[in-house]
Amino acid sequence: MAHEKNHDYHVLPPSIWPFVGAVAGFVMLFGAVMWMHDNGPWMFLIGLVGVLYVMFEWWKNVVIESHSGDHTPVVVIGLRYGFILFIISEVMFFAAWFWSFFKHALYPMHPEGLSPAVDGAWPPAGIETFDPWHLPLINTLILLLSGCAATWAHHALVHGGKRDDVKLGLWIAVGLGVIFTFLQAYEYTHAAFGFAGNIYGANFFMATGFHGFHVVVGTIFLAICLMRVYAGHFTVERHVGFEAAAWYWHFVDVVWLFLFASIYVWGA
Repeated sequence: MAHEKNHDYHVLPPSIWPFVGAVAGFVMLFGAVMWMHDNGPWMFLIGLVGVLYVMFEWWKNVVIESHSGDHTPVVVIGLRYGFILFIISEVMFFAAWFWSFFKHALYPMHPEGLSPAVDGAWPPAGIETFDPWHLPLINTLILLLSGCAATWAHHALVHGGKRDDVKLGLWIAVGLGVIFTFLQAYEYTHAAFGFAGNIYGANFFMATGFHGFHVVVGTIFLAICLMRVYAGHFTVERHVGFEAAAWYWHFVDVVWLFLFASIYVWGA
């Protein structure tokens, strides 16, 4: 029959969420600009709530589609490729901050603004950097252990569906992610340099700060996976959401290793 489905693709019905998401994103961006011009954060917060609501509803629909059997093997491959492309875009995002850091480290600016200055100092004069072998090293170990716990949970799900091990591994991964975030915030409060007024501080806080934001997002991602495990959503055969969370968390791990090696160790 003409209306009968004879392919493995999932043709989505009309959805309002792309439009609502675009409007909410615009309101959030416009509100951020207004906030920067001392007009208060309210429009930004309204847009943020709208974006978060769209994310919740849209992804809830994706989960419903999965349980309805719409996620055929072809659709799952598309979801995986899409998430891989998203991670690649994130790699390019962090590449910009690494580029900026290495450019200014290898060709430091002269205090009077001459560039490039082969006799410039890096870090700039007056900047007291962190000792990488104290709190930064501890944070590195915490994040790597969190990645190991997420891998353990993923392995337990794929090989036998041991749900108790999956839950424990995710609890450990989420807990260590929260500890990492608090220790990073503690480190920021004890920095001997600020964000403004020096290129080292600007690069340091932009690179590590955006990584910290990704840690928060990844922790929420894993926490949602943990709630879905308790709800019985994942199986040995169908767990693409869990897989995406594990990939994202390992991406966060790898970026931190590069940050630790380049900014904390080499750049200091």
